[in-house]
Amino acid sequence: MASRQGGSGDAEPLAPGSTERRTASTTAAASRQADARSRSPPESPARRRERAGRTDRSAEYRSVDSRHGGESAARTPEDPPVRDPSLYALTDHFRERLEQPGRYVSTRTVSDAIREGQLRWNSTDGWRFALVEGGVRFVVVVSDTETNSPVVVTGWTEVADREAALAASRWDGVDVDTIAVRAALSESASTAIPDRIRPRTVTRPFEVGEHRLETEPGEPFVRCTDCGCRFRSKEGITSRRCRQRSPGR
Repeated sequence: MASRQGGSGDAEPLAPGSTERRTASTTAAASRQADARSRSPPESPARRRERAGRTDRSAEYRSVDSRHGGESAARTPEDPPVRDPSLYALTDHFRERLEQPGRYVSTRTVSDAIREGQLRWNSTDGWRFALVEGGVRFVVVVSDTETNSPVVVTGWTEVADREAALAASRWDGVDVDTIAVRAALSESASTAIPDRIRPRTVTRPFEVGEHRLETEPGEPFVRCTDCGCRFRSKEGITSRRCRQRSPGR
């Protein structure tokens, strides 16, 4: 690679002896050379660079994808993320949530969403993959997509089609209601949603913050099975610590 030195680097180098006084003989020789050049076809820019000992600088500044060992264009956060699940790491935040009851997100669904899901841009979270299976939408949020080490930040489920979800063999009514209640709580954390909780039946507790929550039809709240507290919003859940009830209460 050519070294980068001071100056523009575009000026032609001075020819040897160019500062000497011209004599009649040298002037005549120069005239003959100029006449010969005038009858030759004009040089291309590449030929002039080659004659001057320089190469095309555009070939020197290509970004290289070190993971794959080949040349590639530089990526920006606005470029669509890659669809190879093996390139993505999982954040600790997301790993913890994979183990929580009632989330219905697994590493398999994450891989399927990255490979096959619809790609969306969200001004808050950035790039999302969304895949609908059995009436349920799996959403996967990714970050650092302009680098060689993209990450999965978080993921969740939403009810895309309630009738299709209830008809799917992989879900039962409690699963569908759990997904609906959790998604409703997350839409606006500070908003109380009693009317969206009241029709749902959640008999298998799901976790939010420190609480294990369930609800029965007609109840306008979710109840912690450990401490007995009742909540109508996600903010109420996450802002209160769970103090388990003592035996007999």
